Amino acid sequence: MKFAVRFYTKTGNTKKLAQAVAAELGVEALPLTQPITEAVDVLFLGNSYYAFDIDPEVKAFINSLDKSKVGKIVNFGSAAMLNSTYKKVKAQADKVGIPMDPNEFHCKGEFKFFHKGRPNEDDLKAAAEFAKQYK
Repeated sequence: MKFAVRFYTKTGNTKKLAQAVAAELGVEALPLTQPITEAVDVLFLGNSYYAFDIDPEVKAFINSLDKSKVGKIVNFGSAAMLNSTYKKVKAQADKVGIPMDPNEFHCKGEFKFFHKGRPNEDDLKAAAEFAKQYK
């Protein structure tokens, strides 16, 4: 199996999760500015809610994906208030014809005075354990 990890973050929380996932999979976690240039079986896509939606950069990245190069997307991320971005990411992935894995990883993320220290070491271990099931 060939993997790629891409992420979008404003706070650094999702980057921490992306690095934990990537380390488990033996690949590098890269920001969305780095396109998928080689075919991958699984793209792990890290993101979060910003103003009750996924960021326009996440949408643009998904829209730029070549469905012949991405087998499926696995969603992961963190957020202070809202939980899963799965439905929002899936709506974009459906537009370009890339299937979404039904499983995802999500944890709380620090924002202002909410959830101090999150994602923490336990969250990072859980993210790595989540990724392990795809190996």
